[in-house]
Amino acid sequence: MLDIKFLRANPDIVKQNIKNKFQDSKLPLVDEVIALDLRNREIKQEVEALRAEKNKISKMIGACMAQGKKEEAEEYKRQVSAQGDTIEKLSVEEKEVEEKIKTIMMTIPNIIDPSVPIGKDDSENVELERYGEPVVPDYEIPYHTEIMEKFDGIDLESAGKVAGNGFYYLMGDIARLHSAVISYARDFMIDRGFTYCIPPFMIRSNVVTGVMSFAEMDSMMYKIEGEDLYLIGTSEHSMIGKFIDTMLDEKTLPRTLTSYSPCFRKEKGAHGIEERGVYRIHQFEKQEMIVVCKPEDSMKWYDVMWKNTVDLFRSLDIPVRTLECCSGDLADLKVKSVDVEAWSPRQQKYFEVGSCSNLGDAQARRLNIRVKGEDGKYFAHTLNNTVVAPPRMLIAFLENNLQADGSIKIPAALQPYMGGKTEIK
Repeated sequence: MLDIKFLRANPDIVKQNIKNKFQDSKLPLVDEVIALDLRNREIKQEVEALRAEKNKISKMIGACMAQGKKEEAEEYKRQVSAQGDTIEKLSVEEKEVEEKIKTIMMTIPNIIDPSVPIGKDDSENVELERYGEPVVPDYEIPYHTEIMEKFDGIDLESAGKVAGNGFYYLMGDIARLHSAVISYARDFMIDRGFTYCIPPFMIRSNVVTGVMSFAEMDSMMYKIEGEDLYLIGTSEHSMIGKFIDTMLDEKTLPRTLTSYSPCFRKEKGAHGIEERGVYRIHQFEKQEMIVVCKPEDSMKWYDVMWKNTVDLFRSLDIPVRTLECCSGDLADLKVKSVDVEAWSPRQQKYFEVGSCSNLGDAQARRLNIRVKGEDGKYFAHTLNNTVVAPPRMLIAFLENNLQADGSIKIPAALQPYMGGKTEIK
């Protein structure tokens, strides 16, 4: 959410940013919120003047009564009563105007970083760098669910009966591999100085609207009927929410946390064959990382965070690349974002396995996360990044570690989490 003072002083910059994100339908909102902001300030001034006058007249009532001027006192009382009614009406209008301003300000997108490439959608994202040599073996790589089925490692049919489409049972060594990846990712991040945390898996609506845009909320979140609770779509939501309405000491920054959680997503819309199986599902597990820091440090942490994900995938012998998200592919709260994509030998292309985002002070403004420093108080910057999100990550792992005889190679880094196994047969 932008600072209303910034929007008031820089309407052309805000409008150009909306155009850069190809959201021209939101352009009228800028002038609308400026008019509402002006009316809001007028109301405050009018109420302040009326209250001052009311206090002045109230004192005159006492003086008149003391002098026996009852008729004058009664007239002053009528004036005070009328002013009270006007103040009440203006206060109601003020509340309505402020609510409209808040709704619009939460709809206008955050200002993107100047380095973000301008593009309409994800087809115009820009490749930055590749890590590891993509390999296409001279033997067939089956579809990921077929690989799992050969190890009796997945049961989609039973899951469909129990919960419907978009759910799964993982079994045996495949289930163990799933848990091993999560445990390895946890320790990997702890070794890099992040504090491990298991957060709440449900959050209230004020946290939901604090961490994401209305569009994301509608397309992702499951609501608990009859309660002000939502199932989290990623642990980033409850991790950032941890700091709601807090004043952080600047000396304690940055706060670097890595969290485990299950995640629940609606995943609306139809998807192609490559996004079936366990690619797009309603329930999965994830290791996440978040940073709360000073504004001048956020871009430095942005680079540290996505590099952590690249390093983790490379430690498991999975080639990856980084992809800069263009303006039209950025969610409204994001300042800058990079996707990490893993190599798929079967498809002979890369696919997304994680995303790193710098949200500037947008979430902090919504959640009131402030910092007290030597030079005063200010809003913190927040960032988030996927460490690993199996079972999607398992797709990349299985395809890149499948051997010619059908066994799965276990990289050295993961072997301690698999009971010392060097392969799964």
